[in-house]
Amino acid sequence: MMRYCSTRGGVHGWDFRDVLFSGYAPDGGMFMPETVPVLGPDTLRCWKGLPYSKLVVEVASLFVPAHLIPRDDLEVLVGKAFSGFSVPEIIRVARLKEGLSVLELFHGDTLAFKDLAMTCTVHFLDYFLRKENGRATVLVGTSGDTGGSAIQSAKGLPGLDVVVVYPRGRVTPVQEKHMITCLEDNVHVFAADGSSDDIDQPLRRLFADQQLVRSYGLMSLNSVNWSRVMIQLAHFIYAYLELSGMEQAAAGSDLPELEVVVPTGGAGNIAAGYIVKQMGLPLKLVAMVNSNDIVHRTVTTGDFSMAPSVTQTLAPAIDIQDPYNMERVFWLLLGRDGNSVKSMMEKFQSSHRHILPEHHRKLLSQAVSTGTVNDEGILETMRRCWKENQYVLCPHTAVAVWHHYHCPHSPGLNRCYIATASPAKFQAAVLKAGLTFDLPEPVLALDKLPTRSQNLERSLNWCKDWEDRLKECIQSVSTVRNNLGTYYT
Repeated sequence: MMRYCSTRGGVHGWDFRDVLFSGYAPDGGMFMPETVPVLGPDTLRCWKGLPYSKLVVEVASLFVPAHLIPRDDLEVLVGKAFSGFSVPEIIRVARLKEGLSVLELFHGDTLAFKDLAMTCTVHFLDYFLRKENGRATVLVGTSGDTGGSAIQSAKGLPGLDVVVVYPRGRVTPVQEKHMITCLEDNVHVFAADGSSDDIDQPLRRLFADQQLVRSYGLMSLNSVNWSRVMIQLAHFIYAYLELSGMEQAAAGSDLPELEVVVPTGGAGNIAAGYIVKQMGLPLKLVAMVNSNDIVHRTVTTGDFSMAPSVTQTLAPAIDIQDPYNMERVFWLLLGRDGNSVKSMMEKFQSSHRHILPEHHRKLLSQAVSTGTVNDEGILETMRRCWKENQYVLCPHTAVAVWHHYHCPHSPGLNRCYIATASPAKFQAAVLKAGLTFDLPEPVLALDKLPTRSQNLERSLNWCKDWEDRLKECIQSVSTVRNNLGTYYT
């Protein structure tokens, strides 16, 4: 039976339901499976050709015991989760010139890859809440895409309240409208005068308050939540099955390697990719970052340290200096040594600085390689891809695809580039590149909708002030819900 533990060693033996309804583990760590299942060549060959939704069910069933969600129920939940996607195949591969294969993950309601895991996770939550006649409050900090995806997935659900905090002035108009145009009673949106890393500070303090967490059913839908990462495993496996050329490998021979290039901010996708490597798939992972280059510096020099401030770039969803999912990667790299991870991460969180020992850095550099791209590189990549393929990249996908144009392609090694968002969400960047993109009707309709949000102003004691405001919201939401009585009938 699959059980879960904390990356910091203080929690063991939790089941999927408990982990699903959690944010950080009580010891401040992040939940991971105590054992990682290994996928052999025969299993992969059986999965080859499965529709993406069926593949998600196969992957999820490895981590979600059937006594918690029976297989038939799991298939129904995943089917419902993907029912609103704009293409029947859910995700698809754009095969462009010169071996440029782009895995499009952005065909959900908010046009970002977050919709894939978010919709599934919210349906899992709703499943348990209905069975238990329960309620929960989701607290989400977002750099742009996660907030809108959480809101669109959970709006109107009677057992779930959603509190979202986004950095005012640091998201695109479409990202903002996906959040503030939702007027459902269970949605509460705050615009903070700071960066997404600033927002993480009061949120960590709220999740560390175990009395608050227990009293109000407080949980996270950021990629802190294991379920989000679990679903993301599927698109790495899908990419491998579609693009590695494994079907051409002779029986009994080694499986071919696939290079997967990922635009990286909070490192949830890279953590998922590394877990898939642990599951036996021969992936070569490349984490591409923008000018917020902490992951690149960590891999290349061991400097796991935040810059003095977050740099605003054309790829705002990865304008992050705290790549919190790297904790999961460190835990796997260090042989699941919770004490070492706890020491490292507590030092990093208190001082925003940690220098990896050289042998740790070498382990990391063997697991993932990196590159960094500035805004001019983003624009140059968008222009070149359009010129050669008549294909418009979003600026985040351009961070990944820059690697295609600037790093020699090894003979015999297939590559996949992760497209995390539609260019429709980043019109200013598209225009700055001198390109045009026809906006889909749902995006145009956002301009006509009323909006609602609250401000979190920057004060001398802003972190404590924001914490108090958010706690007040969480408590008042719970009071209102209690007065309304039962959620599910």
